[in-house]
Amino acid sequence: MPFGLLKYGLRKKYPAERHFTPTKPLKSHYDVVIIGAGGHGSAIAYYLAKTHGITKVALIDKGYLGGGNTARNTAVIRSNYLTEAGVKFYRDSVELYQNLSNEFGYNIMMENRGQLTLAHSDAAIRSFRWRAEVNQHLGVRSELVDRQAIKAMVPNLNLSENARFPVLAGLWHADGATARHDAVVWGYARGACQRGVELHQLTEAQGIDVEGGRVVGVRTNRGRIRCGVVVQAVAGASSVVGQMAGIKLPIHSFPLQAMVTQPYKPILTPHVSSPHVHVYVHQTSRGEFVIGGGSDPYPLYHTRATLDQKEILSAATLELFPFLAQAKILRQWAGTTDMTPDYSPIMGLSPVENYYLDAGWGTWGFKATPISGKMMAELVATGRVPALIEPFELERFYRFEQVNEAGATAASH
Repeated sequence: MPFGLLKYGLRKKYPAERHFTPTKPLKSHYDVVIIGAGGHGSAIAYYLAKTHGITKVALIDKGYLGGGNTARNTAVIRSNYLTEAGVKFYRDSVELYQNLSNEFGYNIMMENRGQLTLAHSDAAIRSFRWRAEVNQHLGVRSELVDRQAIKAMVPNLNLSENARFPVLAGLWHADGATARHDAVVWGYARGACQRGVELHQLTEAQGIDVEGGRVVGVRTNRGRIRCGVVVQAVAGASSVVGQMAGIKLPIHSFPLQAMVTQPYKPILTPHVSSPHVHVYVHQTSRGEFVIGGGSDPYPLYHTRATLDQKEILSAATLELFPFLAQAKILRQWAGTTDMTPDYSPIMGLSPVENYYLDAGWGTWGFKATPISGKMMAELVATGRVPALIEPFELERFYRFEQVNEAGATAASH
């Protein structure tokens, strides 16, 4: 081993394999153009190439690979949703996550730590009992737990009956996990590029060409691309990009902020959330406490961090974990969430032929990365909407068949 490392270090030519497509001119035509090189866009490209053999694909992004919401989320994976459609969808995504490191040959640093959602009222307990029953019926491990079980799981949690909002019970989701968000997008993009997909960073979509109700090309800052199919997977900019194709989406975008402390000794294993006080907390393998909560109360296309949100998150965190009063904040950041009226995504067909939507992910896009990529790739390859994502089509808002997941957020928005 030492001799191998020495030979590696002394070679004149860098011997490592290139992970991603080197910068090259855009071709004049591609079979598929994917707008947005985040987790979802990269996953779609990967499954198109691996499962369906479609490799004449351009994965474009106005910034860098995984530099948008993929880099700004708090890396939580779970499937304890409320509706049948939502539970099935996220359940299949969690299952795909379990084998991603082996599939990529690339460690995504997934940790199965479980999620505990706290109930501070009788109404919350009733809701959690309902969620647990739905989850168990569909093969997802969730159960209602009492204060004694919560104390055993999280001994540092404030369980005082004199608290402003005493903890009455909890929803324990054993399938909850975290993963390295950067590694997920790197793994998908690397696998796609190895199979012939072209990654074009710093390539901004500036217009969508539609002729006769059918998409025919994308105009970028590096030139025009003709194509047969366009997939939109741009997270917070969903409404803006959709408008380029003449599609008005029922989406409002809000900043969503989070912060992280300096590393401390490992003392918290599960992911702990409280929709009542609008906060969630987990400790990373490096010892940092990741803290997030509800989105900002006003729509805005911005990723700036604010003092008032830092104060709100800090106050809520200290209600649950008073021992963090002396913890030092290492950094604070924000992403831009694209929220739909029913807190569920928009996936599938659009009013423009061969223009497909992967939008409206709000705060739950990262956990859906594998299954979203797989289902959208199947849709592009076959032209048929997979049954798993039929409930999330845009048309549901015109038929008043919404998939209401507002009650299943980790920190109510």
